[in-house]
Amino acid sequence: MSLGARQIEEAGIPTVVIGSARDIVEECGVPRLLFVDFPLGNPCGKPDDVEMQRQIVGLALDLLEGAFAPRTTVQAPVIWDADDDDWRRRFMHVGADNRAALAASGAERRRLQEEKKPTTPT
Repeated sequence: MSLGARQIEEAGIPTVVIGSARDIVEECGVPRLLFVDFPLGNPCGKPDDVEMQRQIVGLALDLLEGAFAPRTTVQAPVIWDADDDDWRRRFMHVGADNRAALAASGAERRRLQEEKKPTTPT
């Protein structure tokens, strides 16, 4: 994503990257980064939290309009879960306490994916 943003910028189209891996994105030298301290894969906020998502997109548009220096990074003042300071420790946790449930969930997902595959005539 970061390298793509640089190429798009070279074509004259301004970009903003919204990302959670600040060190990696900044190392790639993107022109504008809105850093969100969220779990990877959730740069625009929690699923189904439209208010949070609108706030983040609004911050990104503000950055697009207001960044005058190259390689500008702004940290979004948005919190993943105000009631849970310990989400980092638990997010995507795999351990003895949930290994069987995760394995069962994975098996069910693979079964459903297999059912959706088109059958090819032989």
